[in-house]
Amino acid sequence: MSGFVENLVAVPYGLWFVWVGVQHFQDPEWFEPIVPRALGDPRFWVYLSGAFEVVLGLGVALPWFRREAALGISLMLVVLYWANLNMWINDIPLSGRTYANHWHALRGLGQVVLISIALWLGGLEEGQRLFERAKLYL
Repeated sequence: MSGFVENLVAVPYGLWFVWVGVQHFQDPEWFEPIVPRALGDPRFWVYLSGAFEVVLGLGVALPWFRREAALGISLMLVVLYWANLNMWINDIPLSGRTYANHWHALRGLGQVVLISIALWLGGLEEGQRLFERAKLYL
């Protein structure tokens, strides 16, 4: 992958995650309704997911940890989809508004696109596998 193209994608992509993560700290009440009840205290999970978004977003924006952070974002997005699915299944309003099924489906598609970009930034187009990456750290 070209370094220029990678940076052109990775920097705004990562900074967007940083921005979203900061929103978790500035307005946690907005995110709390979609946290699944089974997890307990929603404020804790909002702050934790916000911290992950900030750290991983910075990691993707900066080239030194880009591959590892991109794989972390991929995993984080899979885990966080539970909250989006909770919002869909339980018709939970955000800012007093509920959303039709097609908007939830588009959000899910958006999640797939974000995961695909992260996997691309993580180097999976070069034929690498997640478990091969993990071996480097074991």
